[in-house]
Amino acid sequence: MMIDKIVRPSPIAGTWYSANPQQLKRAVDSYINEADLPKLPGEVIGVVAPHAGYRYSGAVAGHAFKSVKGKSFDLVVVVSPLHQYHPHPILTSAHSAYRTPLGDIPIAEEQLEKIDKTLQERIRVGMTPIANDQEHSLEIELPFLQCALANDFKLIPIMLRDQTRRTARILGKALADCLKDESVLLVASSDLSHFYPEAVANQLDNKVLSTLAEFSPEGLFDLKDAGEGHACGLSAIATVLWCTQEIGGNGVTLLNYDTSASSTGDSSSVVGYGAAAITRS
Repeated sequence: MMIDKIVRPSPIAGTWYSANPQQLKRAVDSYINEADLPKLPGEVIGVVAPHAGYRYSGAVAGHAFKSVKGKSFDLVVVVSPLHQYHPHPILTSAHSAYRTPLGDIPIAEEQLEKIDKTLQERIRVGMTPIANDQEHSLEIELPFLQCALANDFKLIPIMLRDQTRRTARILGKALADCLKDESVLLVASSDLSHFYPEAVANQLDNKVLSTLAEFSPEGLFDLKDAGEGHACGLSAIATVLWCTQEIGGNGVTLLNYDTSASSTGDSSSVVGYGAAAITRS
């Protein structure tokens, strides 16, 4: 797998979040500090967070990252969808680092190679590196990580075009096998239902969040297949659930839920946002 030594510039700073480092840090710190969490039943090894522009979902995302505030991890895996078309099923970055206004985050090249090799052995399809991607859903989580975590970390970026149950399960277990001895945090990037009236969105989102709280990646796909629940990053969530199950995760705590109506005032067509923490007791 080829790694380009050029740092990936941010295509969304200045639109999805502030390009000014001081303003960005103040906003993210505020989202995190203002979040009120329940007592969690163990150590946090994974989170689920939304990926809209910060004015829409920043407050919900703050709840997810409040759960790891002040903690240290050597590696962070962010699994997201890839919203643009690509002919390959599993993507990663071809760059050596991601850049946000808060600084550069190096990519964990050695671990990426190991994951790629494991996938090649198991399904004969590895991760395809892409350069200068425009994907927002992975990058949007990075300033939160930069503000919440107490240490510098290396990033394992994974973007999914393949939204199937089989790929999510195999990827999740491959991640667990490759990273089980590492100090690692898993992040699933996903919004919930899109463009329903708020009352309908609440019903659909409640089913997804209830199934997430049951720690059931299979159940998430059952909901999707039945047309009873939607999440643009459902495969990302399921991948992270399968991975954390393999490394001892045994609980999911829902932290917050809201819709875009809170920021837009329009309840006729909303996007749902949820936050959760995955713990190991």
